[in-house]
Amino acid sequence: MGLRDLIRSQLIDIIEWTDDSNDTMVYRYERQDNEIKYGAKLVVRESQVAAFVNMGKIADVFQPGMYELETKNLPILSTLLGWKYGFESPFKAEVYFVNTRRFTDLKWGTKNPVIRRDPEFGMVRLRAFGTYAVRVSDAATFIREIVGTDSHFTTDEVTEQLRNIVVSRFSDAIAESAIPMLDIASNYDELGVKVLEQIQSELTAYGLELTKLLVENVSLPQAVEEAMDKRTSMGVLGDLGRYAQFQSANAMEDAAKNPGGMAGMGVGMGAGFAMGNQMAQAMAPPAAPSSAAPSAGAAPPPLPSAVTYFAAIGGAQAGPFDMPTLQAKVRSGEISRDTLVWKQGMANWTAAGQVAELGSLFASVPPPLPPG
Repeated sequence: MGLRDLIRSQLIDIIEWTDDSNDTMVYRYERQDNEIKYGAKLVVRESQVAAFVNMGKIADVFQPGMYELETKNLPILSTLLGWKYGFESPFKAEVYFVNTRRFTDLKWGTKNPVIRRDPEFGMVRLRAFGTYAVRVSDAATFIREIVGTDSHFTTDEVTEQLRNIVVSRFSDAIAESAIPMLDIASNYDELGVKVLEQIQSELTAYGLELTKLLVENVSLPQAVEEAMDKRTSMGVLGDLGRYAQFQSANAMEDAAKNPGGMAGMGVGMGAGFAMGNQMAQAMAPPAAPSSAAPSAGAAPPPLPSAVTYFAAIGGAQAGPFDMPTLQAKVRSGEISRDTLVWKQGMANWTAAGQVAELGSLFASVPPPLPPG
């Protein structure tokens, strides 16, 4: 500092701090050799607190307002300096302005997954993140415990520690909670309030107050989320016939992108229909057993047709005759073992006695007598 600045600083008798940053929590007011003129004006704006420090000890703390620095306004500092008679010479003291407004939108998040037991999914690994807001509630405690002699203290210097505390308490709360994973999203507010209550007593020892804690998201591993998406998709599809059409449409779309052209489209459509049909068959109700009686209105199968033969009787073709008619003609003597017969499927006319199927017709008929 040059001579001109030194003279100018001695003439200035107003001590104030205007903050144009968004992250400054504590600022030490700079004066040449920390000298303050007796009777100087101190201006403390709203959301500020001014603390006077002498010989490393916090003396007087001023709330928002305008003050004239004299013995009656500096009782503790006057005692420390030994001003028994109200000396009016400049005195040395450090002035720290503490920003007491809320610092919002501070981030927190789990570095590693939190393992918990879920009643539906079993053992799951969760990740979570959100935001919180904090403010200085006790300027003297905050300077003693956190700031020290730092001349320009910002939120970056304390958020790491605050983030660790928030994550630790949240991990404990989510692991101990009996809230099912599918219901956690509807309990974000309750979790935030619970964690805030647990942390508040710790931050009081630092002169800080946690005014808000928000849980923005609690998520499962990607593989588990993909499995849930597939399960949801099946529930939405419902109609397997439409699902088969859906698969076919997807196959056609994929085939259109395939350099194989129509060949690829055919393969894709076939795969889509096959997959859809397999799923439809797998989900269809089982068929009734074959031994069950036919349902009402169902037509029975046709009766098997009777076997018929043509016969050469009296030098002419006669028939066709079924088995009972053939039996009657055998008894009457119209048909003998030597009578030629034929039915569909036979290559030639054959003697009835040589057809195995007609052998039973001649069981009771004796063979002809041998000649003389």
